[in-house]
Amino acid sequence: MSSPSLLGRVRSRAGRIVTDAVWATLARTRHLPRAQPARHGVERIPDVPYLDTARAHHTLDVYRPIRRQGPLPVVLYVHGGGFRILSKDTHWLMAIAFARRGYLVFNINYRLAPEHPFPAAAEDACAALAWVMENAARYGGDPARLVLAGESAGANLVTSLAVATSWQRPEPWARRVWELGARPCAVLPACGILQVTDVDRLARRRPMSSFLQDRLHEVERSYLPATHPHGAARDLADPLVWLERADPPARPLPPFFAGVGTADVLLDDTRRLKAALDRLGAPCEVKYYPGEIHAFHALVWRAQAKAFWRDTFAFLERRVPPGPSLAPAASRSSAGDR
Repeated sequence: MSSPSLLGRVRSRAGRIVTDAVWATLARTRHLPRAQPARHGVERIPDVPYLDTARAHHTLDVYRPIRRQGPLPVVLYVHGGGFRILSKDTHWLMAIAFARRGYLVFNINYRLAPEHPFPAAAEDACAALAWVMENAARYGGDPARLVLAGESAGANLVTSLAVATSWQRPEPWARRVWELGARPCAVLPACGILQVTDVDRLARRRPMSSFLQDRLHEVERSYLPATHPHGAARDLADPLVWLERADPPARPLPPFFAGVGTADVLLDDTRRLKAALDRLGAPCEVKYYPGEIHAFHALVWRAQAKAFWRDTFAFLERRVPPGPSLAPAASRSSAGDR
């Protein structure tokens, strides 16, 4: 990737300021009445540390149905934002959506680039998963019925977690997940950026505005700066590339469900994920939503977003072993149904 011109840097900075302002405004929506978990039959336990660092980056929120019979199936949710913005606070909607359906949800923060480039986010995701495996039961969860879910950058991170649970990796932080024997029942990487290197590949496949190209370059430069060392560790920044070339895993890969809009700039990564998992003999269902843009499923009032959530929960009902933990029928509507 060549260095941008002065004009390109100015354009990129202006776009970044606008984008960050939009998402900062979105983060404040958690204080709106519809964002209050109790209105959805859900309780929230905020800011639980999963690492003893006293950093907000190393905390998570717990969401669970108020009316519940345990133990509950567990969702580890990892937010998106290009590895550099957003937080668990911007992604309350996803956590509530799963908790309404009878899941115990751990919605995590992690360190963000460029201050904390790769492998910080992947390392934190592994630490959070290890913590969940060791502590889910205390919150009424069953870690044997574990779901890994995330969108965009979060989809990258949960795919990396799936790699760490299926291949014995050399990184100490990935090795801990392996040694704990974490075995997800399902992985839900929605609209993922599954290869961070060579983001220009996406523009080579379809026409793309300079605004979108700038945002993708920000992801690559922030998460994988030019000074970052090369080597095997980068496999977990590009989990898609690993899956495309890996030998069969030592432990079976979990089933995947990947939803993506056909107008999403990252569409091709999901197509490649399906091909890679088919090659490895891993179960993978992909749903393409015509004309939908990146992260469309967050617009839960729209018909295609409702379809995405219905498809997601239908997949989970087939893949997560049943238990006495499902929420009452009154709270089992899809995320967008009101």
